[in-house]
Amino acid sequence: MTSVGSPLVWGSFVLVVVVALAIDLGVFNREARPVRMRDAAIWVAVWCSLALAFNLFIVQRLGVHKGLEFSQGWLLELALSADNVFVFLVILSYFKVSRDVQHKVLFWGIVGAVISRGTFIGVGAATIHAFHWVLYLLGGFLVFTSIKILAQEDKPVDPSRNLVLRLFRRLVPITPDYVGARFFARHQGHLMATPLLAVVVVVEAADVMFAVDSIPAIFGVTTDVFIVFTSNVFAVLGLRSLYFLVAGLAQRLVYLKYAIAAILAFIGVKIMAQPLLEIPISISLLVVVGLLAVATAVSLLFGPKRT
Repeated sequence: MTSVGSPLVWGSFVLVVVVALAIDLGVFNREARPVRMRDAAIWVAVWCSLALAFNLFIVQRLGVHKGLEFSQGWLLELALSADNVFVFLVILSYFKVSRDVQHKVLFWGIVGAVISRGTFIGVGAATIHAFHWVLYLLGGFLVFTSIKILAQEDKPVDPSRNLVLRLFRRLVPITPDYVGARFFARHQGHLMATPLLAVVVVVEAADVMFAVDSIPAIFGVTTDVFIVFTSNVFAVLGLRSLYFLVAGLAQRLVYLKYAIAAILAFIGVKIMAQPLLEIPISISLLVVVGLLAVATAVSLLFGPKRT
């Protein structure tokens, strides 16, 4: 279960992520301002290029099989993150977060998501290492999740009913209004959180809920902690820029949920059938790419048009 990634590979990954985040927040987005479509497109291209370059690095260092595992894990996490884009849109609209500070909210929300997902992955890897049969339970859980996705109605998300938000408002004093891009401010002589911090908390809570589905799914692709973590991180970090680029498009991908359900069911069955049938990683990758491509094309061609 230990990752085959050497200290050099881990170090290269951390260096790439830290440098990219530092450039993103410290150079291009030092001041609060609306994110233009052009800037969002550039950063989506940057994160995708970094992920693909790192994928090639994995192939060179660890072999083609590990490279294919990373490709499938990264694409899977991007697909499962599509729902996050729509939920983020609802959350930021509900709280009336101005466009010039949305980037800051998503930046810190997703950095927190990287930490929480890293914790989930560590716990999951240790559990599977100690009790291998847990992996088959995860397979069953993925099949159940796919059925739940198909059966559930498309109800609008209501952030006001979020349990974490209600607890946060009860336990933490919050200023009546936003104070620019600040998370804390003094009000009537007391240091208080601003509503902007509450938004970050809700974004974090939403991602934790999505991780409940995505982490078992990626363990269905590989149990290599290095591949699981790096593919997750590259998908999540690219999500922030993707939000600004395709927030409107996300609402048009109405058939994507069927592809996601099919992918989760496929991975779940693959896990449970592993003792009897070993499906090559190349076939798994083709299934994931094919389902996503078909669902996207059908949604854009036959789904609701932009009004």
